[in-house]
Amino acid sequence: QQGMTVAPVVANLGPLEALTLNPNPEEVEEVFTLPLAHLLREENQGYTHFRTASGYGYTLPVFLNGPHKVWGLTAIITELTLELLVPGCY
Repeated sequence: QQGMTVAPVVANLGPLEALTLNPNPEEVEEVFTLPLAHLLREENQGYTHFRTASGYGYTLPVFLNGPHKVWGLTAIITELTLELLVPGCY
């Protein structure tokens, strides 16, 4: 769609035991967290290759082995964030 804006937010959530979020159910099905250590493990990182009618299309990151697969725009934002936070490790 045209005209959409995405504003990723990275924050320290503090103690997760006290975390209470009320996302808009029309936009977010579930909120979950993944530790930085989980995202940095190679066995939890992967890529998805998409094809177009003419052959090769594009490759996107995916993060595996958590409560849910992290893919799409969320995985792209996560990958870019990891590159900034831990450039030597990711």
